[in-house]
Amino acid sequence: MPDLKVLVLQGNDRKALFDQIDAAHLVISTYPLLHRDHDILLSRDWELAILDEAQAVKNPASTAAKRIRDIRARMRLALTGTPMENTLTDLWALFDWLVPGLLGDRRSFRTQVLLPIEKEGDAQAQARLNRRIQPFILRRTKDQVALDLPEKTEITELIPLGAKQQALYETVRMAMDARVREAIAARGLQGSQTTILDALLKMRQACCDPSLLKDGARLEESAKRGRLMEMLEALVQEGRKVLIFSQFVQMLRLIETDIASRGWSYEWLTGDTVDRDGAVTRFQSGSAQIFLISLKAGGVGLTLTEADTVILYDPWWNPAVERQAMDRAHRIGQTKAVFVYRLVAEGTVEEAILSLQARKQALADALFDGGSADPIGLDMDIIGELFRPLAKGG
Repeated sequence: MPDLKVLVLQGNDRKALFDQIDAAHLVISTYPLLHRDHDILLSRDWELAILDEAQAVKNPASTAAKRIRDIRARMRLALTGTPMENTLTDLWALFDWLVPGLLGDRRSFRTQVLLPIEKEGDAQAQARLNRRIQPFILRRTKDQVALDLPEKTEITELIPLGAKQQALYETVRMAMDARVREAIAARGLQGSQTTILDALLKMRQACCDPSLLKDGARLEESAKRGRLMEMLEALVQEGRKVLIFSQFVQMLRLIETDIASRGWSYEWLTGDTVDRDGAVTRFQSGSAQIFLISLKAGGVGLTLTEADTVILYDPWWNPAVERQAMDRAHRIGQTKAVFVYRLVAEGTVEEAILSLQARKQALADALFDGGSADPIGLDMDIIGELFRPLAKGG
């Protein structure tokens, strides 16, 4: 509405604008600034409080999550494309702000809802939760609001590791498997989470490129990196515009070296990038063919419709996070068909992650589409699946 008076509070000069708050119809700030400016913003009574990208405050222990609970507003609205990234606790955290008390306290929600659904696949508990939250959810999928959006094609490419990289992966896997099982025997499954995640990290790094591991630094063989360069040779020659996502900034640096040596134009975006807007503008204006992006820094808040190809170099646990990344290109304003490639090291922990993704997606589908979910908890069966040996000859 063009007649609304909008006040944007950002940057070091924002304090000079505080006296204009009462005259504004709409005041826009950020989660970090809510903490810094709480004495000004939280001392008022608001008609409506809106959380955009609400999944950013899903951790109830975070400073931002605590501050939003001090907002005094007659109505509350949460906007998010990812209401559940990890477990149902994410959903509880959003509703605890949105409609306090609707899902009970955190402890009772865990025992009565989360564990029965995630660990036991309790269809009745799932149905009760669905009935409780449905009156408060207005869901619009991309297919409903962007009828003219071009097609998106997703392709998962299983890449076999070479003999030397296979040997390295198996060495890492066996060492990590032994470490994890020792930790579980000593501290139990819940007490071994850090050890498990660190072990999985090393195995995933062995899949991406041996250079990411201290013990693999001298091994020049990298199946996925080699395959990526083959793909880029063809894509660049065809004039395609490519987004490359990885969770590992060090991996992006290795890819950057390969790209620079071939003289291809590129942009770069990680959590350390100062001029995010400049990098996006340059890519969108056509000055670069390739955009290297860390999954954490570039998964949300970007419009990159100049791209027609997205490459997910390494799979992530949650399909919603990957979808956020690929949707940087496949969004309103896109006029070209979009191709998404997932590069997965065959027979490794990366392929096991795809299976885990499917279980998480089943839980999300059950929550928002009214289906039934299979249990997805991290149990010993999943541990065994993640740490299984490479198949013979694979």
